[in-house]
Amino acid sequence: MDERLGLRERKKRESRRRIADIASGLFIERGFDNVTINEVAEAANVARMTVFNYFPRKEDLFLDRQADLVDDLSRTIRERETGLSVVAAVRRYLHELLAAGHPLSGAREGAESFYRIVDASPALVRRTHEHTRELADALTNLLETEVEPGLQAAVVANLIATAVTIVPRVAVDKLLAGQPGEQVRREQVAVIDQTFDLLESGIGTYGS
Repeated sequence: MDERLGLRERKKRESRRRIADIASGLFIERGFDNVTINEVAEAANVARMTVFNYFPRKEDLFLDRQADLVDDLSRTIRERETGLSVVAAVRRYLHELLAAGHPLSGAREGAESFYRIVDASPALVRRTHEHTRELADALTNLLETEVEPGLQAAVVANLIATAVTIVPRVAVDKLLAGQPGEQVRREQVAVIDQTFDLLESGIGTYGS
């Protein structure tokens, strides 16, 4: 039964990613506001309701990796080894994204095309702000369970959510300004460390 559930979940994730990738291609080609959900469904060869089952809002079709970020950060914090602080675990996670050339790192060739569309759409800009809020809420709930309830969990969660939002945007802004991708990737190592040095100077060994 567990294996069947695992296979079903993998297929759902693959379908979700396929629909999102097709939608992103249409958005990049024609602009976010010029593509309808019906057109996405037709291009993906699925029913319109199937698209909505995976993505309740059109904006989430384009910003689909936000769900991955919430899941990955939560897992990173939950599964950190004994003695490793929450901030240190998240710092390591961002370095791993960068080393892998992951889209969430921001420091990836082509990211500028994606963010030009985001910046040009008020709806997408609003949704990115909402994502940061949702991430902070999710991390607050996690830290209250994993470490301790109270104000400190909320403060740490909001600082981390802000940091993981700002760090990739630094790389994106450099790419948008025309800086070579390889240079951006090299410099991004220091951006991560400078950001998390600041966090650690205030948060310290919280959760270790």
